[in-house]
Order: sequence, then structure tokens, then C-alpha cells
Amino acid sequence: MRQELKSLPKTLADDVARNLVMVARLLDGEPEEAYQYSRVALRLASRVAAVREAAGFASYMTQRYSEALTEFRAARRMTGRADLWPVMADCERGLGRPERALAMAGEPEVKQLDKAGQVEMRLVAAGARTDMEQFDAAVVTLQSPELASSAVHAWTARLRYAYAEALIAAGRGDEARDWFAKAAEADTDGSTNASERLAEIDGVEFTDALDPELAEEETEKAEAPAKKRGGDIADDRVIFEDEEDVEEYYDEDDLEIDEDFDGVVPERSEDAKTEDKQAEQAEQSEKAERAEDKGDAQS
Repeated sequence: MRQELKSLPKTLADDVARNLVMVARLLDGEPEEAYQYSRVALRLASRVAAVREAAGFASYMTQRYSEALTEFRAARRMTGRADLWPVMADCERGLGRPERALAMAGEPEVKQLDKAGQVEMRLVAAGARTDMEQFDAAVVTLQSPELASSAVHAWTARLRYAYAEALIAAGRGDEARDWFAKAAEADTDGSTNASERLAEIDGVEFTDALDPELAEEETEKAEAPAKKRGGDIADDRVIFEDEEDVEEYYDEDDLEIDEDFDGVVPERSEDAKTEDKQAEQAEQSEKAERAEDKGDAQS
């Protein structure tokens, strides 16, 4: 790309380069903004192949498939390369012309692609078959040495994932689970949602531990055991709901409540203490007399 920009005056080349850098930075996360930067670069240097290619991808990511196809065709004419062939075919799918995408899969340009490009072309062809509701044919299209290989490449996860989806569309969901598992195993950079699909099949639900609403629910659940019926009571007292429960555990006299009671038990008077002591001495004397009478009886 730098070599291509050298054909421009330096100031213009710098301006175009800045816009292309922004396209690259924003393409995945903010494709609409990336598209705007690509249009600026296109106005500045429409005869540079790298600019046309960048504009094509920005249009493709924002689903402007007609514009994308125009830019990709222009870039291909300028460079003579075939590496854009699969994405051009996918643009045909986006325009509702899957039969054209399928026809492109059989063109001589496919033989010029590297291994990654050929796998990409196979994915597009399978997608076109699915668009045409040829589900079994889509499964067969994806069956290849690359799919059967245990080696992991940049395209492995996507290929396995597409095969699992094709199996489901063909009514072979029992086989799809294993391929979602294989896709998840190979997907180290999160290019697919194979793990989520696998969990969905297995009936596993994931929750976001950082979700504030979820955190609030968990807090309420944790506080719930401390709240007893009849009020917010945080101790171990049992609260009875009706009069029958109360009468079962307490006598009528127990229910008489002294409203003036302040919670402090008053000390007994000196006379009451003397009476208690005399009663205790009398009880001890009575016990001694009974023991003496018992000894005389035994004699």
C-alpha cells in the first residue's frame, strides 16, 4: 500500500494514508465511520488500487453490496489479483443473486487462490446453496480435506462452524453438536459464537456477573433469609401469625403485659429478703426432722 501511495504527491499521499489508517482501525467496531473515511480517501485517490480495495471492504461491512462489488472489481482490474474473488461472490449473495455466487465458485480464478482463499470460496458456495434451500448440497460442499484435518488454521473455526450450521439446516442436528464443539475448540480469537451455540444445545445458560441488575437480584436473595414473616426482624425469634398460635404456647396470664414496664427488674425489699431466708430455714429444719424420724423408724 505504501508503494502504491508513492505515485501520489507526498502531501496528498499522507492525507490518503491517514484516512486508510482510520478505515483499518474502525472497520470491525465502527464500520459506518470507517465507510465515511473510505469515501474521503476515494475522493482523494480513486486511481490507487489499495484505496479502492479499502473502500470495497468498508462498503461490504456496511452491507452496501453494490458499491462494494464495484470497488472490488476496480481493484482487481488494477492489480490483476484473484484474492478478492470470494468476497466478490459473497457480494452477489448479498444482492440476492446466489446463483451468480455459485457460478463464480466454478470459475478458473478459484484455482489462483491460496488455501485460505479456497476455503473462503467454499464457505461462500455453501452459503449460496443454503440461500437456494439446497441444504444437503451445502453440507456436501463443505466436506473437504480441510474440514477433516485436525490441524488448526485461521479459517478452521469458521469452516467447522459453517458445517455445523449446514447440518442443522439439513435436519441433522444430532451431528451438529460435535462440530460446534470442534469449532469452539479451534476458535481462540472469538471469530464465531460456537461456544454459545454449544451451550444452547446442551441447555446451559450463561449469566453476566457484571450485570448490575443481576447483582441487585443476588443481593436481595442473600438478604431474604434474614427477613422473617411479620416484619423485618434480623434475629432468631419466631413470629406467630394468629391468636391460635399464641394460645398454643402461652397461658392467658402470660399475655398480660405491663405497659409501664421499662425493662429493668427492681430489687427485692429487705422484708422480702428476710421472709425468703426464714422460709429457707424452715424448709431445712423440716428436712432434718424428716430425716431424724426416718432414722428412728429404721431402729
